[in-house]
Amino acid sequence: MEALRSVFVVAPPSIRAHLSKPICNLSFTKKTSNLTRIPKSKLTNFNAISSSVHEAETETETETGNLDHQDENFDWFSHWYALMPVCDLDKRAPHGMKVLGLDVVVWWDMHENAWKVFDDRCPHRLAPLSQGRIDQWGRLQCVYHGWCFGGSGDCKFIPQAPPDGPPVHSSPKACVGVYPSTMQNGIVWFWPSTNPKYKDILTKKKPPYVPELDDPSFIGTSMFVRDIPYGYEVLVENLVDPSHVAYSHKGIMTYSPPPR
Repeated sequence: MEALRSVFVVAPPSIRAHLSKPICNLSFTKKTSNLTRIPKSKLTNFNAISSSVHEAETETETETGNLDHQDENFDWFSHWYALMPVCDLDKRAPHGMKVLGLDVVVWWDMHENAWKVFDDRCPHRLAPLSQGRIDQWGRLQCVYHGWCFGGSGDCKFIPQAPPDGPPVHSSPKACVGVYPSTMQNGIVWFWPSTNPKYKDILTKKKPPYVPELDDPSFIGTSMFVRDIPYGYEVLVENLVDPSHVAYSHKGIMTYSPPPR
């Protein structure tokens, strides 16, 4: 299963469904039936009634909508996701993480005064940009060959390229994939698609806003993030299991100690 990323105790669900497999095969033997044969006329009436019932059920299903079909059409990659609390980030270094199976890197762009979320792969040799650094000019620098990138994903500098040669750094092939991102409620959010058509998605659809998270009187502790290697099934079980609170959230949440 993909590791789920959670802010507080809430995480986006795993997008992989696991199908169960049969653990045994059952054998069946044909047995002669002693049931009384039904006259053909009665079968005809029964079939007519069954057909009417089926049509009525179909009409009802059409009116209410097929929930299973709706679930199949749900696009996990067309929504905003909480990536990491700002308090856990360092503006002096890039931070790598995996969300929805995507390897991304979060870094601070001092020129745009904003957190940026990139594909965690240098277009040169696919080295993880999260293992790189922020150089003295505020660019994200790859740890392998020193390629430098700006906040829009464009390559700003290739150390090995001759200064009087063609501007190879301006090639589209030298650019990094950029995910739309924003900061809200003290959390960095990102839209999990580098498709250019989502570049301005923030103007059309915003992340869910929780006003209580901006209220100091409501939030008494700092936010944190943990990578937990399990799927949504275990997460749901965790959310309905209050017996773990005293131990997993010791010092964070209040509880009444059990009698000795």
